[in-house]
Formats: sequence, C-alpha cells, structure tokens
Amino acid sequence: MWKRALDRAGVRDARLRRDYGEQRRAVRKFATAEYAAARLLLPAGMLPHVVAAVAFMHDTDDRIDRGTPEERAAALTAWDGLVRKALAEGDSDLPVLRSLAHTAEHHPALRGHVDDFMRGCAREVAWRTIADDEELRLYVREYSLPALLLTAGLLAPEDAPTRAAFTEGCHLLIRSMQRVDFLEDLAEDVRAGRPGVPADAVARHGADLTRPGPGLAALVAEQADRAAADLAAAAPLPTLVAPPYRPFVRALVGVQRLRLDAVRHAGASLSLRPSGPRPRPPPGCCSGRRCGGCGRDPRRRGRPGAGGAAGGGVLFRSRGRGVVCGLRSGGEPSAVDQATTLKEHT
Repeated sequence: MWKRALDRAGVRDARLRRDYGEQRRAVRKFATAEYAAARLLLPAGMLPHVVAAVAFMHDTDDRIDRGTPEERAAALTAWDGLVRKALAEGDSDLPVLRSLAHTAEHHPALRGHVDDFMRGCAREVAWRTIADDEELRLYVREYSLPALLLTAGLLAPEDAPTRAAFTEGCHLLIRSMQRVDFLEDLAEDVRAGRPGVPADAVARHGADLTRPGPGLAALVAEQADRAAADLAAAAPLPTLVAPPYRPFVRALVGVQRLRLDAVRHAGASLSLRPSGPRPRPPPGCCSGRRCGGCGRDPRRRGRPGAGGAAGGGVLFRSRGRGVVCGLRSGGEPSAVDQATTLKEHT
C-alpha cells in the first residue's frame, strides 16, 4: 500500500522514497492511531505528503522545546535557516527536509504555510501565559493556525473564494481545538508554569487551577462553551473540500466534538488529570526520561498540537502533543475507531 501511495504521490527517486519511508516510520511511532486514521480516510496519493508535513512539524516542535527560552530561541533560528535553505535549493542533508522540499514542489502553497509556521514558532517559544481572549486569538492566528495549515492546506480547494472560506473554517476549528487543548492539559501545564487558559478568565471565576472547586468548574464550563461556539461555526468545513477528502475532514471535526464532550464531563477534575481514558503504556514508559515506548519525554510540557501539529495535534496541529491530523493519541476516544465509524457513514 505504501509503495502505491508513493507512486501516486509522484515520489519516484529511490533516495526520496527512503526519505519518505523514514518519515512514515517516525509518524507511525509517535502517533500510531492517527497515522492509521489518515491511511484509512485519505486518498493514497495524499498520504506521503501529509506524512512529510507532519514529520516536519513534529521535528520542529522537538527542536524548539528543549532548554531555556534563550536556548529554544537559538535552536529556532538555526532550524529556520536550514528549512529555508532546503526549500530554496530543493535539497538538504536531512531526510525530513528533503521530503518537505519535495512535497512543496508538488504543493507550492505549502511554502507559504511553512513560512507562516516558522514565524509563529517565535511566539510559541516566547509565551508563558495567555492574558485574555484577545491574546489567545493572537496565539491561534500566529501559531496554531499556521501549524494546522501545514497539513490542512494540502487539502484546500483551488478556487480563491472557497479557499478563503476553508481557511476561515480552519481558523474557527483550530481556535476551538486550542481552547480544548489548554483545558485537557491544564494539570500538566500548571505544573510546567505555562497554563494556557486565559488569566483574566481564571481571575473572573476565582478559580484555583491546582484543585477541583466551583470556580474551576465554572471556568471549564465557560471555556468549553466558547470552544463549542467556534466548533459549531466550523461545521461546514467538510463541504468546502473535494469529495475524496471529506471523510477525513468529517472525522477531524467529529473527533473534536468528542474531545469537547470529554472536557465537559471532566469539569473541575481537569486540575488533577487530563480528560478521557489514557491507554496503558508499555513497561518502562514515561519513567522520568525520554520514553522509548511512547516517544514522549515526561519532563516536557505535553507537546500540539497541531500535533498537532496533534493534538495536538496537531497531523493537523502542533504544540508537540503527539497529535496527527488533529486526531489525538490517547486521552480521547480512539482515532481509528472514530475515523472508521465516521467513514462508514460518509
């Protein structure tokens, strides 16, 4: 199946096929369920390009999420130079950038999304707290949306008016996803000293983010309501893409509804644990060092996410949260189960 996908994606060169294969192995390792969902619901010829974009997002998140703010900023500057050189020359010493450059040749709009994403990474590196909804909207516009468009942009319609509507739909969707993301990871983010829930909302409800209570319950309900409003406004998004992509986009939107329901159900308990069930890790996972079983470092702040980059998220969102296509690994209903169910109804 993978060889056929490479053929349909126009990846003929033997070295490039190995490069894409390496990115596929990486994506399958850190987001197994989400990769399976993408494989089930996306046309074969699109899968390698989505994998290349997701692997790039994950690599970027990993590079800029280590060390002090100054070290992270320096890492971003160095990485930005390598990325721009690869896109300008169409080649690189790094397989992840060779794959990205080749995908950008087939999908030229990706270059603009990469540029926006790299600029947005400066905001991600610098932020510590979100003051209010206006700052949250700015964070989403400058960082979360460009991260989402690395992959969502590959599915965007050709004509300008529909593309503009699609981009705005993605903006509404990722704004909802980001708000839910901050709620899901509240306990972890508070421990890391970087809560994403707007500080003015916390003060307005008198919420203690470290323990359950009525103020926190009211805060979660308010933030969930705002996420729900954006998600409802993004509902037409599947109708804006070409028919072969609609099952995937429907699944993406549908899983966000499930995530939102899980957050509402968790309520104030989000101060203690993330929402939704977590899969049992392999023996030795998350033992206080980089985990060989799940690929996550428990000392890192839940990096989307998204992606996700998902999810973060984020194949469709970032923040390095082990997310692919916005279908998040662990913490919510199985991406494969939900994607398969939604596919059966599309």
